[in-house]
Amino acid sequence: MIRALCLEGKLGTSLWLWRSVVQQLRTPDVLTHNYLINALCKSGDLWRAEWLVNEMLNQGPSPTCATYNTLMNGYCLANKVDKALDLFSTMTKRGISPNRVSCNILVHALCQKGLLGDAKKLLEKILDDGSEGDNASSLITSTILMDGYFKNGNTDEALACWNGVLQRDVVAYNVVIHGYCLNGDINLVYKSLCEMFKSGHLPDIFTFNTIISKLCKSGRIHEACYVFSVMSRMDVFPDHITYKMIIQGLCINGDVVGAENFLSHMLENSFVPKPLIWNVVIDAYGKFGHIEKALFVKNQMIEYGVGPNVHTYNALIHAEIRNGSIEEAHYLRKEMLMNGFFPDLVTYNLLIGAVCNLGEVSSALQLRDEMLRRGCTPDVITYTELLRCYCKQSKMKEAEELFFKVQSSDLPIDHVPFLILMKKWFKMGELDKVFDLYQIWCKRGSLKS
Repeated sequence: MIRALCLEGKLGTSLWLWRSVVQQLRTPDVLTHNYLINALCKSGDLWRAEWLVNEMLNQGPSPTCATYNTLMNGYCLANKVDKALDLFSTMTKRGISPNRVSCNILVHALCQKGLLGDAKKLLEKILDDGSEGDNASSLITSTILMDGYFKNGNTDEALACWNGVLQRDVVAYNVVIHGYCLNGDINLVYKSLCEMFKSGHLPDIFTFNTIISKLCKSGRIHEACYVFSVMSRMDVFPDHITYKMIIQGLCINGDVVGAENFLSHMLENSFVPKPLIWNVVIDAYGKFGHIEKALFVKNQMIEYGVGPNVHTYNALIHAEIRNGSIEEAHYLRKEMLMNGFFPDLVTYNLLIGAVCNLGEVSSALQLRDEMLRRGCTPDVITYTELLRCYCKQSKMKEAEELFFKVQSSDLPIDHVPFLILMKKWFKMGELDKVFDLYQIWCKRGSLKS
């Protein structure tokens, strides 16, 4: 009963039932206690989990290695590795021998904190202790340590660990392939993949996703597409992550048609993409001026039950503005509001920039006032666009007031507002003002350094 309640997340009821049993002078067995401790650790209530272990020590039943492992794992998940190490020492003092699960928990936690020296000592302790465990457990621990070395850039130590592993599995090969990807050596990635095949281990989805990710990040998108075709022929089915990487890679490299083909491939295989993937394709079509296709993809996502979000609308608004269709951009803003989405900082900056380019200062100020009413704080881009508009309209008093307002604020101002104002003063022959601004700019630079 207590186990079922713990699995359902009814921790309060579980503890009440445990107390009821104890009050009847009956002692729940060690498994019941372990279920409770595990549930407490998952909920982050480590103090109560530790209290329950102490109750077991005082009242029975005696904690087992699994009990301590559960609490140790809870400490590690809460980033309290010191307490986990103390518990590791405590259990040995109480005559309970740690097993390889205990060591795996600690090695993983130490690697995540970058304490690879301590993790290596623990691994050596495991390998020296031949009394308990098997090769599979040793492999898990070695793989965890190897992964830690790769992530910290210590390839030599990682490979030393790898060479010490006699019986390798798919996970171990995945760690090595991921490590080589981190180091940027794609040739060694392919070499490890060949070794993997020769040893009789077939790559899984994690293997292929790791390689595809590296190829996409390196701009080798056609190679990534080839790897995708290989995995399909091997009956390793792509997941959302695979499709996302390929579609993003194709869009970045300008092959939006190819990206949409992969999107269609997803839909044919009953994979309905999350908004992010749809938005990537919409944004790419917009950037290349294919607004009709961008709108078609937006309508398609709605047909498949995926609602557009603020990023979808921002991509479309950006596309309309780039095409010079300011009215359509404003219509999309209204559509956003009708669909329950409030424009964000990006939306307002796009629209303010667009009306400023047309010299419509009043429209820009109305949009700024609207964003303030909606609790959206303007940033340096907002004010830079307004400053540019004031200068374009030769409203230098307003431009100066805005400039010094931004300068005195906490906004991280860059060189652009200075250049806009300096160029305008230079055209007007106000060289003294240009020099004054230059001195302020230089002073800001020296303060930052």
